[in-house]
Amino acid sequence: MMNPTTEAELAEAIAAADGPLRVIGGGTRPIGYPAGGQGLSVAGLSGVELYEPGALTIVAKAGTPLAEVEATLAAGGQRLPFEPMDHRALLGTQGEPTIGGVVAANVSGPRRIQAGACRDSLIGVRFVDGRGNAIKSGGRVMKNVTGYDLVKFLAGSYGTLGVLSQVSFKVLPRPDAIAVLRIEGLNDVDAVRALAMGLTSPFEVSGAAHVPAGIDGAPLTMIRIEGFEASVSYRADELEKLLAEFGEITVELDPERAATDWRRVRDVEVFAGAAGDVWRISVKPSDGPRAVAAIGARGVLYDWGGGLIWALVDEGRDIRPALSGIPGHATLVRADEKTCAAIPVFHPEAGPLAAISAGLRRQFDPRGILNPGLMG
Repeated sequence: MMNPTTEAELAEAIAAADGPLRVIGGGTRPIGYPAGGQGLSVAGLSGVELYEPGALTIVAKAGTPLAEVEATLAAGGQRLPFEPMDHRALLGTQGEPTIGGVVAANVSGPRRIQAGACRDSLIGVRFVDGRGNAIKSGGRVMKNVTGYDLVKFLAGSYGTLGVLSQVSFKVLPRPDAIAVLRIEGLNDVDAVRALAMGLTSPFEVSGAAHVPAGIDGAPLTMIRIEGFEASVSYRADELEKLLAEFGEITVELDPERAATDWRRVRDVEVFAGAAGDVWRISVKPSDGPRAVAAIGARGVLYDWGGGLIWALVDEGRDIRPALSGIPGHATLVRADEKTCAAIPVFHPEAGPLAAISAGLRRQFDPRGILNPGLMG
């Protein structure tokens, strides 16, 4: 295992590599085809390098633990807007998630419906390409005038275009108050309809999820709003009126209990330790119940108003044929190596898009040494 501690050492290691490299951050998200080759850890590139609360920006080395970044922001009364998921419970992994790993996988959570994905808050990156060249793109402001929008390309590339050494984010203030509207007993269709009414209302919903079988086994639909206390109180009251047709609504105002509810959604804790493969399906929210019915899942969690579906299915089963005719894509997030070798982990790209992806990899990794085969 190579363990560089500076960007210069990282560049030297990649330039001198004579075979495939398996890029590792915290090792908590082993999603994709098992990548072979020599291990290259970026955990040694760690530390928050710049935090400017007044400018709403933070810059950190890629190997910095996510917890350190979040603690730094919390001390300044701020947070990452996109609420990154922690995969450890779902995937049964150990270690510490890194901020570079979050970017490499474009990890986003329930607040994506309001704040966008990880890549939407990412304003700058430094990385080393497959030749060993250190490259900078973006900066500490929301502006990019390069030919390629490399900031967006790197987010979600799983280390196949370059190895991140530094990332910069636009951050937001932490809210003063939170309210979660909870409705029990809805079927999937009515739940998604309720979530849609909340999301299309003027009341700035920051979370919209449905669990057909919650902790007590009953269906639970949740809508979250955040902000100034008076605003949250007003919006919660108005949403209660708007959603009255769906039955009794309870409102959770305790921030700790609300945070626990949304951590369970964010981290898909309902499937932690459960036997079976886990798929992440993205569809139009109104198509969510139809997609779930088509695949016959053993367990389901709806997020993003029904547009993101986490599905627990029997091991070794490809669900994509069952979703034929429903626009969207499906990613195999948790399965054994045999299944990952037999079923495309990432949704197959259309011909033109696949050609563009292959061209980018040739441009930035002409030797094909960075996580080769991980994305198919």
